[in-house]
Amino acid sequence: MSVMLKRLSNSNHPLNNIIHHHHHHQVVKVDHSHEGRGKATVKVELRDIAHGNKAIQRIATDEDIERVYVQEKSFMYMCTDQDGTVVLMDSATFDQIEVSADLFGKNSSYLQDGMKIKVQFYDDKPFSASVPKRVTCIVKKEIAATPRNKKVVLENGGLTVEVPPHIVAGDAIVISTEDDSYMERAKA
Repeated sequence: MSVMLKRLSNSNHPLNNIIHHHHHHQVVKVDHSHEGRGKATVKVELRDIAHGNKAIQRIATDEDIERVYVQEKSFMYMCTDQDGTVVLMDSATFDQIEVSADLFGKNSSYLQDGMKIKVQFYDDKPFSASVPKRVTCIVKKEIAATPRNKKVVLENGGLTVEVPPHIVAGDAIVISTEDDSYMERAKA
């Protein structure tokens, strides 16, 4: 299916999948611009699905691109092997699949037992996986303090996050996985 980029930019929905220059890409970010008297363009941040490389492209709004439809399935996280293989289970069928931790990118550090995971498939092959936008983590230790905030290390893979001064080691806090920021103290 061929679609004009103008429609993609108007939807302003990242994570669309397209084929551009004969490569399958995931659209990470879209920014529409019109400078002077020239044609409007769309600045698109793309991630090459096959290689994981990111690139920023300027594409004319009247350029035809092919939109790719993917299948998304929910799984439950089971464990990560020593070689970085993540084991997931389909909650409905109890079938297990193994995927690379690379599919999660930086968010692989947030994986926790029993967590619901979404995996996107293209041609029955997993190409992307995501964790929930809000994750509860335990503070492992404090490492630095400023008058307004302090930095703490989380038990989840040693991630470092800036938190308010009242948070101490052992507290459960909610983290935004989109920007690795503190949201609130977890409710008991």
